[in-house]
Amino acid sequence: MSELTGVRCVKLPVTDLPKSVDWYRRVYGFTPTYEFPDEGGVVRGVAGDLPGCGYTGLALRENPDAGGIAGLEVMLGVRDRAALEAWVAHLDEQGAEHSPVVEASIGWLVVVHDPDGHEHHLYTDERHGIDQSGRAGYGRAVADPA
Repeated sequence: MSELTGVRCVKLPVTDLPKSVDWYRRVYGFTPTYEFPDEGGVVRGVAGDLPGCGYTGLALRENPDAGGIAGLEVMLGVRDRAALEAWVAHLDEQGAEHSPVVEASIGWLVVVHDPDGHEHHLYTDERHGIDQSGRAGYGRAVADPA
């Protein structure tokens, strides 16, 4: 098989497209670059860019049954603990509900939910060095990944 080049896009269903576009703009700096009208010309979806996510885009599609699904998460990388604390301040300014900073399996994270309940993790690239491998629900290295 040929090599994959990356994750092209994450597409999320949303119940209220304008409300979600506004939330993603305010919270993450989302910039729509494409819109998808239905046969009547009503825009039912958008796709665009998230600052700092490089090649990976975000698409939002209107769906009246949209809602978060337990276990399905979007994880966004954040440089380090200080950058994560800056995100917490930004989320507070935007009125976006979030968890406190959590010592996760290998780094720190903050959990955010969008207007439809999709769970996002802002997760640090910086590792905290805390061994969480003995805690239920936390990750541990695979002994032989092959």
